[in-house]
Amino acid sequence: MGTACHPLPMETVEAPSTPDKLLAESRLWRPRRVYITPDAFSMPHGRLMLERAESFGAEVIRLKSNRLMGLNAETEQKTYALAKTSFAIVIAPPGARKLQPIPPSADWQFHLAQGCPAPCQYCYLAGSLSGPPITRAYANLPDILNGLREYEGTGKVTSASRDRAHEGTTFEASCYTDPLGIEHLTGALAESVRFFGQWEAPVQLRFTTKFDAVGPLLGVDHQRRTRVRFSVNAAAVSRDFEGGTANPAQRLRALRRMARAGYPVGLTVAPIMPVQGWREQYGQLFHDVAVALQGVTDPDLTVELITHRFTPGSKDVLLGWYPKTTLDLEEANRTEKRNKFGGFKYVYPKDSMAEMRAWFQDSIAEHLPGARILYWT
Repeated sequence: MGTACHPLPMETVEAPSTPDKLLAESRLWRPRRVYITPDAFSMPHGRLMLERAESFGAEVIRLKSNRLMGLNAETEQKTYALAKTSFAIVIAPPGARKLQPIPPSADWQFHLAQGCPAPCQYCYLAGSLSGPPITRAYANLPDILNGLREYEGTGKVTSASRDRAHEGTTFEASCYTDPLGIEHLTGALAESVRFFGQWEAPVQLRFTTKFDAVGPLLGVDHQRRTRVRFSVNAAAVSRDFEGGTANPAQRLRALRRMARAGYPVGLTVAPIMPVQGWREQYGQLFHDVAVALQGVTDPDLTVELITHRFTPGSKDVLLGWYPKTTLDLEEANRTEKRNKFGGFKYVYPKDSMAEMRAWFQDSIAEHLPGARILYWT
């Protein structure tokens, strides 16, 4: 069945730790170089991020203009490697601050950063962002957060849902990065949690992560207006395709810590793949989640189920980044799913999707009977 995820015994999970100690225990991304634009440097949050990146050993490159330059190398793979080891501090342009709906997850998405440090071989950002895949964090954080207020009470995704309207207006933080994976450099997630905790309104902040450095968030006054979801998968998928991230056991320990700190929590099971022994591996995963949450009062656990898919463009980008990948990108194994704009992606055949969906619903009901499945896609 492969190396399943087995959390540490509960007495180890429960051992008291300070945020700094938890941060030291976590797997942290350490960029080799940090670029900062003049406008970003003029802002307090920009300078704070620069100091943090420098404290982790990054070389500082002060740009002379507000354009990112010098990120292209001789080959696509060298350009990729350069981008994945670099961190840029910039200003969010007006277009990035205009919120867009993000079905089926949330009413709106907003961006603290774009570009992800994790080298996942199925990366859904492949083909979605232009240029080298450098991680860009935004220095104008106060403007970004204050701009959310005008969207309160609007939205047609969860606010209009009979089953999820109680969540209020939902805001997905940074779906184009892993915000926890760069939190030790940005501090933006803690500020966002604090902002929502002080926002006296029916609103909810949501974010998903493959990392475990939750220490800085444990003491933030969140008022249960932030739901953290941990991206989890079958053991073979995590092992083979999710390099540079916290391992499954570390993520489940972080899940427990956040739940015990009073945060509503969730699982983003993605991307679901029918790998060999998938029933046993995903069944073990849900068992391990149940063990990790033993004794936690009201975790308000949700589950989001997302199957693997790709487009012709994303396939080309991924094969350029990971030419030796064993990820199944064979069109012959898939069905074309078209959208109203004429584009399409490759998804699993209808019969396979129906079989997996039924199995996941039954397995979650067995292992996690208190969990709410939000959607399958």
